[in-house]
Amino acid sequence: MYRPSSYFLAALLAALVAATTSIRIAAADDSPEGSKKLNVLFIVSDDLNNTLHCYGNPQVQSPNIDALAKRGVRFDRAYCQYPLCNPSRASFLTGLRPDQTRVQDNGVHFRTNVKDVVTLPQQFRNHGYYVARVGKLYHYGVPGQIGTNGLDDASSWDEVVNPRGRDKDDEDKIFSLVPGQFGGTLSWLAADGTDEEQTDGIGAAAAIDLLERHRDEPFFIAMGFYRPHTPYVAPKPYFELYPTGEIALAPGPKGHLKNVPRPALASAKAEQKEMTDDRRREAIQAYQASITFMDAQVGHVVDALDRLGLSNRTIVVMTSDHGYHLGEHGLWQKMSLFEQSARVPLIIVPPQCKARGQASPRTVELVDLYPTLADLCGLPVPENLTGQSLRPLLEDPQGEWDKPAITQVRRGNQQQRFLGYSLRTERWRYTEWDGGNRGVQLYDHENDPLEYNNLADDPAHEATIAQLRDMLHERIGRTAPSDQSDK
Repeated sequence: MYRPSSYFLAALLAALVAATTSIRIAAADDSPEGSKKLNVLFIVSDDLNNTLHCYGNPQVQSPNIDALAKRGVRFDRAYCQYPLCNPSRASFLTGLRPDQTRVQDNGVHFRTNVKDVVTLPQQFRNHGYYVARVGKLYHYGVPGQIGTNGLDDASSWDEVVNPRGRDKDDEDKIFSLVPGQFGGTLSWLAADGTDEEQTDGIGAAAAIDLLERHRDEPFFIAMGFYRPHTPYVAPKPYFELYPTGEIALAPGPKGHLKNVPRPALASAKAEQKEMTDDRRREAIQAYQASITFMDAQVGHVVDALDRLGLSNRTIVVMTSDHGYHLGEHGLWQKMSLFEQSARVPLIIVPPQCKARGQASPRTVELVDLYPTLADLCGLPVPENLTGQSLRPLLEDPQGEWDKPAITQVRRGNQQQRFLGYSLRTERWRYTEWDGGNRGVQLYDHENDPLEYNNLADDPAHEATIAQLRDMLHERIGRTAPSDQSDK
């Protein structure tokens, strides 16, 4: 009678264990809750407002961002926490509000004030992800610091790429309202050469290289595009898409600024007030050309994600650090608490999106991104994050949601500084300057979406103002300066 050897039995047992383990792992990998981690491709554009085709602007060509919106959920009322690069980025990358990071200008590194904060990318790095950035995620000056680390945070990344293109070399060709000044001044250039020579083209190629090299491990790859931040630089063919004769200037009824508090208009610059209508159209042309150029680079990166077979296990986020004025209320660029400056585009594409191509009308904030991505990827969510996971709205964009959005900005000089806070619900925008001592604004977006009619002094709206004031003050009171740790 044949009796198997002890070696054969041991080998058979080992094979059975291996087969059982393999089945278990395969089952886990096929499950959303299993061991195969979701990746994140986090795309941030610099100074991009909502003048995208998918947000209702028929003139602006943004086919690649539009395609992302068709694959995921477009948030129609998403807002930054501070309409300036460094404070906004410090906020959404730490999950803390500007009152907590105490970053309210472009010169302070957030770790000066919150040394032990666990940032969004750092949380992924701490939990086994390969984490990298290309371009501008944390703040650095554009264009002055292109090609450098700027105010980067080394503990957030395994690898960084600082692209530098011919736009840096061509600065002597750039037109500026203030000659020689580019970053904070309206300035532009219809550039010679190809997309691939520009900083954003080089950045897109670097992001694709990272996707190719790390496609077999869980990753969090952040791509920070520079455009359409000033100077508005894009190759000439993009300018040709927007003939100046077809560009409409921002509307505005005569006299609508008479009852607007002075701090609300304090971001205006002298050189912008002197622009002719022709010059305004040139600036808008250049801004729109830069959007379409940036959009093309987004397309290259997302196409690579699809080509590599990564789309079915990668969450894609597309957003901006804040909005941007193009002449509304007589303002250009950022740093106001009007809708155009506070509102941002936000598109989130989870794999196998249940609400594919839908839009959510709920008020959400950039500070919601940290808890959302941690939640979707099964990572611990630090308890003192001030945002809220958007998972319910990704499943049902019309679902119940009662959280307003808050944006703030600082005014005044070193001797006399004060804050403005703006609270946005689905219908109302309520803004206080210096606790109301320097002015109040109330806009009814149901009847006045462009914020022309300040209702703050209308007795018929006293009850609404009282309700919104209490809501704003209660939420401001929650964000005393604090540190953060991984819970």
